[in-house]
Amino acid sequence: MIINRYKAIKVIGSIFTHTFLMAVAMTCLFPLFWMFRSALMTNQTIFVDKGLIPSSVHFQNFYLAWTKGGFGMYFVNSVIYTVCVVFGIVLVSSLAAYAFSRLKFPGKNFFFYMFLAAMMIPLPGSFVPLYVLMNKLHLANTRIGYILCMINVGLSLSIYLLKTFFDKMPSDLEDAARMDGCSKLGIWLHVALPLARPAIAVIVIFNTLNVWNEYVLAMLLLNDKSLMPLQRGLMVFQGTHSVDYPLLMAGLTITVAPVILVYLFMQKHIIKGLSSGAIVG
Repeated sequence: MIINRYKAIKVIGSIFTHTFLMAVAMTCLFPLFWMFRSALMTNQTIFVDKGLIPSSVHFQNFYLAWTKGGFGMYFVNSVIYTVCVVFGIVLVSSLAAYAFSRLKFPGKNFFFYMFLAAMMIPLPGSFVPLYVLMNKLHLANTRIGYILCMINVGLSLSIYLLKTFFDKMPSDLEDAARMDGCSKLGIWLHVALPLARPAIAVIVIFNTLNVWNEYVLAMLLLNDKSLMPLQRGLMVFQGTHSVDYPLLMAGLTITVAPVILVYLFMQKHIIKGLSSGAIVG
């Protein structure tokens, strides 16, 4: 009798937990579904047709959004910015984190805490000094200027994550590499980086999402339309007195699709990267 009661409580708890998780998942997925549904409608039916599936489907909205919004140019710009910024963040943060974790030099803790302090400053708070600095360096309204600023934005958290990972790396691995003739740079390249792949995967995912969705800093630093990222293309469909909602939703779907694909392809590495710090080596 007691066993049956225990099983009943366990089943009810499991049903409650799964129901709650399904409800949370629905609240996350439904806006994406509604965006895709609205992208298949017209401006005349988007506020009239209340069904989950549109009565008439207009896939040409995606073609019009791509051509009318100039998404090809913006898409290439976003790919360039994302690849360059993420590569730069991984390279610089891994070198800095390895130095902070495994090397001894004067002011090591001071410089590391300076990077941590930078995490406390919200991005809008750094807009004015960034803009003044880029102007003085003649890098405003240039791709390289925007890329350097975005690398700077992502460095603090990436250095902190990688340093935490390198701190748990066994020193025996370094000693064995030195006996095999590895230099400090060789140990970073052949020992530390391969062990830190889960943490690097987390950094790649988070920074890819951050750079792909960034818009405000691009509007501040870039004046030339040909240098703007993909988010700028969405503003084409928003006029002063009216908004073309189906084309805007089609543009949003095109913008969000690569991020969703990257996340689905690498989502297992997020949990693995965040939880594998204790099993380094």
